[in-house]
Amino acid sequence: MARVVKVFRTLRNHWKKSTFAVCVLSYGGYWLYGKHCDSLLRREACLVAREFGRQQIAPQERLRKATVILNPAACSGKANNLFEKNAAPILHLAGVEVTVVKTDYEGQAKKLMEFMEQTDMVIVAGGDGTLQEVVTGLLRRPDQDSFSNTPIGFIPLGSHNSLSPSLHLLSDNKVKDITSATLSILKGETVPLDVLQIKGEKEQPVFALMGLRWGAFRDVAATISKYWYLGPLKTNAAHWFSTLREWPLVREVSVSCLAPSLRPPDLPPYNKPPRPNLLHRIIRRLKNYYSPPVEGELMEEPEKWEEKQLSTLELFVQTHNKNPVERGAGGVYNIDNEEYEAMPVEVMLLPRKLRFFMSAERREQLLSQAQ
Repeated sequence: MARVVKVFRTLRNHWKKSTFAVCVLSYGGYWLYGKHCDSLLRREACLVAREFGRQQIAPQERLRKATVILNPAACSGKANNLFEKNAAPILHLAGVEVTVVKTDYEGQAKKLMEFMEQTDMVIVAGGDGTLQEVVTGLLRRPDQDSFSNTPIGFIPLGSHNSLSPSLHLLSDNKVKDITSATLSILKGETVPLDVLQIKGEKEQPVFALMGLRWGAFRDVAATISKYWYLGPLKTNAAHWFSTLREWPLVREVSVSCLAPSLRPPDLPPYNKPPRPNLLHRIIRRLKNYYSPPVEGELMEEPEKWEEKQLSTLELFVQTHNKNPVERGAGGVYNIDNEEYEAMPVEVMLLPRKLRFFMSAERREQLLSQAQ
């Protein structure tokens, strides 16, 4: 008992050192517990991936090929380490033939996609900027009609991952988000997503998955990080200082648009019909030769554009990709959280243009919310 009293008396007499030691031990224990949980998540995901790798394939079949576009600079330079520790082992255990292409500078992913060879799937490992470059490069290809059928997987490794909540169930654990996104690629369930084609006066079109944003709130969001020293008040401070500096915040914009039309129905996956036999082809050609079909002239109705003058704080043109399973002047633009110089642009919706891998759990959750 005397020894216990002596220990407490020592802690009381050296309370500063005792407090510091408790803080260090608490932080160390929390850090070790987090590392342990991460290792358990990796192990569980690898066990699931190993079951995919053990599946037998026919002799004439080949391994699935995946081309990974990895941005090592994402997540403050941690993206490469995150991918190698959490995503790459899962893909290899599942028997996927992986080709990793790392980008060295901004805009390189667009060029890589324009010259990339055909693959079974494209995996984007990065953030909003990397994803937007990959989609833009893919849809600028001359053969984009056929190449756009290639499914795309998105592994969230960036600081901003706007599309990820639409495809996967997110948590506060980065490792869990990466492993679940990688497993959803292996399971193969896809969902069609809309794409916005944004074309300026001179440059090639840019393609976006979430939308185009321009206005006061976009400008404020770009300056929030400057007030990091204010902690939780930095967002309020950014709005306050921006209001004082740029009042009034109203933007004047001219919008020309077509009347709304019905969305096209979901088309089943295209399967090439079998080729007819030789006799059937000869008869069809002879019939077309002696009695060619009459081509009637189709009169297209001119498009009726309606011009509107708007006065607003914020202009936001967005897609339905936040819930893909439910169908119902000066400054800077934000296109999928990437900055572009503001200029007159033409925005066209390309419905269900690309297919992305999506987790079954997230699909069920979105369907339950829509009901």
